[in-house]
Amino acid sequence: MTESQNSAVLAVDGGGTRCRVACMIDGVVHSVETGAANVSTDFDGALAQIRSGLDQVSDRIGFLGAKMLGFPAYVGLAGVTDKQIAQRLRDALGLTCARVEDDRPAAVRGALGAQDGLIAHCGTGSFLAIQIHGAMRFAGGWGAVLGDEASAQWVGRRALAEALCAVDGTRIETGLTRKLLGELHGTAGIVRFAGTATPAQFGALAPAVTSAAQTGDTAAVEIMQAGAGYLEGTARRLGWQRGQAICLTGGIAGHYADYLPDDMRSAIRPPLGEPLTGALALAKEVRHEHL
Repeated sequence: MTESQNSAVLAVDGGGTRCRVACMIDGVVHSVETGAANVSTDFDGALAQIRSGLDQVSDRIGFLGAKMLGFPAYVGLAGVTDKQIAQRLRDALGLTCARVEDDRPAAVRGALGAQDGLIAHCGTGSFLAIQIHGAMRFAGGWGAVLGDEASAQWVGRRALAEALCAVDGTRIETGLTRKLLGELHGTAGIVRFAGTATPAQFGALAPAVTSAAQTGDTAAVEIMQAGAGYLEGTARRLGWQRGQAICLTGGIAGHYADYLPDDMRSAIRPPLGEPLTGALALAKEVRHEHL
């Protein structure tokens, strides 16, 4: 059992939709999934979800929870915006050998492994990151109010704005704008919905946009072109160069592929693994740092 403990690492990958907690021991991964975990929007709730996951993993592998908290650990969590909140979370969890960061590095390492390349993540939120010789540089991920361009919620909001402009006569009416106006009961319904909608609720409108774009709907195509333009411009400013791999991750990211320029489209590769895979790889780095 001592050898097993010496080889063990812990990993947490948490975001606004779910939290995954895993322990790799003797090369075998034991993982569980719990609810949403964002320490900026709900610190106590996120803490409860992580603790629940740790307890479940502990029961599975047969180690006492207190022993497991001493394993080298990597925690990648939405809402970790500075060192203070990272330290607060580390202390609250009782982890004694851990690196705590936001959820982007784990996503990059999972998708790219150790290779150079770019990840463009567009789910409910969005961010881009480039990895060169193991060093990562990020752009975006600042949330629905200040950023998250090209994300699903951004697409949904843009579509509603297009519908209102169509009513004003400043944009052409299309099948998409008519559909949104009908489903949300006119301009008053759109304004009412937008006043209380969460990012996830805005994001739920995105499939209507991507479907309409496939049929050539003008409003939908322009939204997708704008999102792709943001991805292209940001990628190049981060330093992406022709020939480096590009991974499009998240529910809507793949829909931008056809709107990207040829040099970027030809570089698209499937991700090597999930963020949890990346978190486990980073946890191994923590173990090596403490040998």
